[in-house]
Amino acid sequence: MRTTLQDWEDVGKELLTEGIMWGETFRAGFPRRDLRVTSRGVDVATNLALRSYVAFTRYDDGRTMVMGDLAVTEEELGRVTDVVQAAGLEQTSVHKHLLAHSPALLWCHVHALTDTPAVAARHIRAALETTGTPLPPRLSTPAAVDLDTGRLDAVLGGRGTNYAGTYKFTFARRETLIDHHRVIPWGMGAVTGVNFQPLGRGRAAVNGALALTAGEVQPAIKALRRGGVDVVELHNHTLTEEPRLFFAHYWAVGDAVGLARCLGAAVATTNVTWQATPGFDRSGA
Repeated sequence: MRTTLQDWEDVGKELLTEGIMWGETFRAGFPRRDLRVTSRGVDVATNLALRSYVAFTRYDDGRTMVMGDLAVTEEELGRVTDVVQAAGLEQTSVHKHLLAHSPALLWCHVHALTDTPAVAARHIRAALETTGTPLPPRLSTPAAVDLDTGRLDAVLGGRGTNYAGTYKFTFARRETLIDHHRVIPWGMGAVTGVNFQPLGRGRAAVNGALALTAGEVQPAIKALRRGGVDVVELHNHTLTEEPRLFFAHYWAVGDAVGLARCLGAAVATTNVTWQATPGFDRSGA
């Protein structure tokens, strides 16, 4: 069901943000700018890996699917879990996105199918309010990407998006994804993400996740390791989607173009297509 930002005004008010439309999906982002996180000597940029988001899609029968990924510290996870469970939302995964890092973070995926999306948004905000997440999301200052983005585009076969100084590629599955007998649009988050943080002199940290079917898991991991990219986690994000998807989160630091070649080879083992994503906006989405 096609919707506009105006259709989600009540949800945005509960989340204290305007949000943004990714195709037919409403998304709101919550950067963890309250945290300074280091991983293997790298100060991790907020827009590389330190973000929560929640996404909403409305269907023709009036019901709304909600999916989100909340970045929380180990100390915050218990409080977030209690709020999510008390609200009747589902937790579908808890895992890491980064290797040895401080402070220790976990990412908690939430899911709901609801007739009252604004109420679900209120509960998600309540969960976020138990954390140090800035609410409303702090505005971001646009920044140039200190990388040869033209070469990265050529290697990865698409045009990346400047997310406030980081460079992001999104690849959507070609299959129709189904959950609770409903199509899951790519904007809900069941996608491959390839993200670059400039480190100067053509170097970058890369972090993201490959969305994989079972038969793609081993070829993708082999492609990552051939390029020296570390696998952080392998897990599901949701419980009942079809086809079943596994997400291989990864991390590496090195020459940005060389890393792009490695990640491009890994992406090529999967049945995905490059997807243009909206640019970073001032709502934090």
